[in-house]
Amino acid sequence: MDTFFSLPALGWNPFFQEVFTPYHSQGLVPARVMAEHKDRYVLAGEAGTWTGEISGRLQFTVEEPADLPKTGDWVAIFPFDKGQAIIHAVLPRKTRISRREAGKKAAEQVIATNVDLLLIVMALDANYNLRRLERYLALAWDGGARPVVLLNKSDLAAAPQVQLAEVKEVAGEAVVLLLSASLGQGIGQLREYIQAGETAAVVGSSGVGKSTLINQLLGNERQATQAVRETDAKGRHTTTHRELFVLPSGGILIDTPGMRELQLWQAGAGLASAFSEIEALAVGCRFADCSHTHENGCAVVAALDTGELDAARYQAYLKLLREQAYQETLEDPQKMLEKKQKWKKIHKELRKMYKKK
Repeated sequence: MDTFFSLPALGWNPFFQEVFTPYHSQGLVPARVMAEHKDRYVLAGEAGTWTGEISGRLQFTVEEPADLPKTGDWVAIFPFDKGQAIIHAVLPRKTRISRREAGKKAAEQVIATNVDLLLIVMALDANYNLRRLERYLALAWDGGARPVVLLNKSDLAAAPQVQLAEVKEVAGEAVVLLLSASLGQGIGQLREYIQAGETAAVVGSSGVGKSTLINQLLGNERQATQAVRETDAKGRHTTTHRELFVLPSGGILIDTPGMRELQLWQAGAGLASAFSEIEALAVGCRFADCSHTHENGCAVVAALDTGELDAARYQAYLKLLREQAYQETLEDPQKMLEKKQKWKKIHKELRKMYKKK
């Protein structure tokens, strides 16, 4: 039996209405990607739900695999018999949460799209790790989403208020909430942050309690849960694919599989936001191209020497900068050359056009 949603209940807004305009005349209708399963998609819209496949033209015209439909995307579809549909286009994304795929080759893995809030779940057990949290914060800021840090399993922590204070020190402008999903503590406060029509994506390591949290927000046991290992608090992947849910309160939630590692994808702006105090110090550096490691007149190093800047934060910042530099060396040189030649040709044609005028 089909489930029917209004488009606003799925997150539709004037931005998507405007960018969809060209597809109306083609007889296509809007739908949102609720889940992705290899070569098929679960789609939802005002007329019901569909199982979708991408058109051959879309498949062979996208520049990167990351540009294919992902959970959270709005797409233009042509529905036909028995709940089937063909996806003809992916609408422009308002936000895009991405990480670098595991392996030596630099490739983007899209975690979720059109996300307003990124709910970063960290458990107050052996999972507690401020350096990992910094990566998630950079992920959120770079993708365009507002981060909300959820400190779960507070009922199992010996000193949750101490950990809360530590997290607030590195969270910057991000909201930080203390909760226990298993006991339902803090869930009501969290619901207030997920407004009707807004989309929140849940991220975190395996075993932090994401599925339990989502079940609390949904009001039923929709997501399977598993206990973590007592030896190291590591969990197994309960969630195996990304899936979008409409909450009873009117918000929208995207569940994601647990991530054992998080390598950032071109997160320059995200790093600046995640380490805003270092960026603020850098304004006072003597040289504009300061590496913040050894130069005379470096305001960052000076703050480190006086104790104004935390040494662990400083080292984490440098580590992420090195990772970004290394990633740039993995980019395909041939591809970069092709892009350079493409734009050189465009600029040449533009100069010719202006000369004729």
